[in-house]
Amino acid sequence: MMKARSLREQTDEELAQVMRETSKTLFDLKVRKTTSEASEQPLKRRTLRRDIARIKTLMRERKAEGNG
Repeated sequence: MMKARSLREQTDEELAQVMRETSKTLFDLKVRKTTSEASEQPLKRRTLRRDIARIKTLMRERKAEGNG
């Protein structure tokens, strides 16, 4: 789980990279669940979804600060 404090210390490019990696990991877990290749990891999926939400919120805040 990523903390908001550590995310705030990253640049916009680093945040975008973390977002891509996290989204890909979540997608891979969803595919594995669908194909029943691996045991379910609901906690891992929930954590990844929340991390993505944190990143999107931070990106939106930065965008609003730049426009305001």
